Amino acid sequence: MKTIIPFLITLLFITYFSNAQDRITGKSFATRSEVLAQNGMVATSHPLATQIGLDILKNGGNAIDAAIAANAALGLMEPTGCGIGGDLFAIVWDGKTEKLYGLNASGRSPKKLTLDYFEEQGLEKIPSHGPLPVSVPGALDGWFELHEKFGSKPMSEILAPAIDYAQNGFPLTELIAWYMNKTVPFFESKGFPNIKDTYITQNGGKLPNEGEVYKNIYLANTYKKIAEGGRDVFYKGEIAKAIGKFIKDQGGFLSSKDLASHKSEWVEPVSINYRGYDVWELPPNGQGIAALQILKILEGYDFSNIKFGSSEHLHLFTEAKKLAFEDRARYYADMDFSEVPVEYLLSDDYANSRRTLIGEFAGKYSAGEISAGETIYLTVADDEGTMVSLIQSNYRGMGSGMAPPKLGFMLQDRGELFSLKEGQPNTYEPGKRPFHTIIPAFVTKDGKPFVSFGVMGGDFQPMGHSQIVMNLIDFGMNLQEAGDAPRWDHTGGASPTGEITVNKGLIRVESGIPYNSIRGLMDKGHQIGIARGIYGGYQAILWDDENKVYHGASESRKDGQAAGY
Repeated sequence: MKTIIPFLITLLFITYFSNAQDRITGKSFATRSEVLAQNGMVATSHPLATQIGLDILKNGGNAIDAAIAANAALGLMEPTGCGIGGDLFAIVWDGKTEKLYGLNASGRSPKKLTLDYFEEQGLEKIPSHGPLPVSVPGALDGWFELHEKFGSKPMSEILAPAIDYAQNGFPLTELIAWYMNKTVPFFESKGFPNIKDTYITQNGGKLPNEGEVYKNIYLANTYKKIAEGGRDVFYKGEIAKAIGKFIKDQGGFLSSKDLASHKSEWVEPVSINYRGYDVWELPPNGQGIAALQILKILEGYDFSNIKFGSSEHLHLFTEAKKLAFEDRARYYADMDFSEVPVEYLLSDDYANSRRTLIGEFAGKYSAGEISAGETIYLTVADDEGTMVSLIQSNYRGMGSGMAPPKLGFMLQDRGELFSLKEGQPNTYEPGKRPFHTIIPAFVTKDGKPFVSFGVMGGDFQPMGHSQIVMNLIDFGMNLQEAGDAPRWDHTGGASPTGEITVNKGLIRVESGIPYNSIRGLMDKGHQIGIARGIYGGYQAILWDDENKVYHGASESRKDGQAAGY
């Protein structure tokens, strides 16, 4: 009791003073108005990347060109969350065919690494860093797949802005400087090679702080080679050979042959109808359908009579999340290796049966947990009506700690998310895609595009997607308000990596959640906590079909910017 009272007093104080600005319109928690434009819109987690995308649009490029250019820039400007050493997923609304397309550009595990190896090494879990969790980086192939199907400008022109910034430098933002000065020394302390050469030596022997100029000449050279030689330079040429040799020297298994055999996959997005709106996600190996399962369960409740942020709202949401994440741990995996009953999991009958398990008090389910992670999300829309929802990540911030010499980027550690327990859907196998946390989202209404959006943040993403959809549809918020609204997270339970614990878990709330709601949740048996940096980062573009206007939104949790023309 003595420890709970100071926590509650602190939380009450934070909640009371959480809104420092006084806006004369909109919700009190909104940080600004929506950005409005008729011809095009770009929303990314970095203002300079947003401007690059906008310049591409203004110079005749389309949404896909701008998205690739912005993503390339973010690989330089936010190496703490993304880069060409990682994976990519995208949902595209093509303005010409008026159809949705899904791209799974996630990489596979090394073909020569077997489950027996981990057992021989006495490992019960794949390490979070080093050579063993490294899977094939799929993002770059994703760029070229998107470009081949929808792009208009040459890749040399698309990559030119990022190359220029990499060569000449740019000032680090407050958030990214904080992450880099925390993460790079961690990798140095582990003794991983090339960390200092890649991130410090090129910058005068020290990591820049906020406002100081950061360069990455190695990455500029890598981008130049890709611009000139295409994707095969990376997957079949000198870059692939350099990656393969480096990982082998470090005792890992990813080879140049693994890169040469890689290809992305075009997939059909899947959806549920939520109160007249079709909400779209990509099928597994990602966790997107968890958001759809949450919404499907919650559709059975009348939220016109339930206040946003109330204890009843958070209780019902959390219980629905627990049930969806129980299925996530049980079923989600690479569908080339495992039968995932997607249609059944999203069916009315199944949602109805799961909903009956929700009672007045906190339930105990094996609810699922992995990690917060770091990621970038961006969305772009153009004057032809094409909209792209794109997410890209290295996992665990910068990735595995494996930075190939003089290439300017780090390889992802997404393979950590495999289970090493035999017989599970997500059990490790050679050439298999691991369970994935990063998910893009899209909403349509009556067969027309409505919102392209995403919320970064590991495990939080399905919760973030569901909260955004509810904010827009159930609580009538505009696009900016939907992202600025206070969020909450639930953690605890089972994960696709095989660990299982059955408990109520912990609801962690942002400071804008009223104390009365917190007290009400405690009365229902929930445990409450607070945390920082776990609530994601949101970008979104909404198409107003009546007025033919794009609405753009970003948020203050990251350094993001939405801009249009």
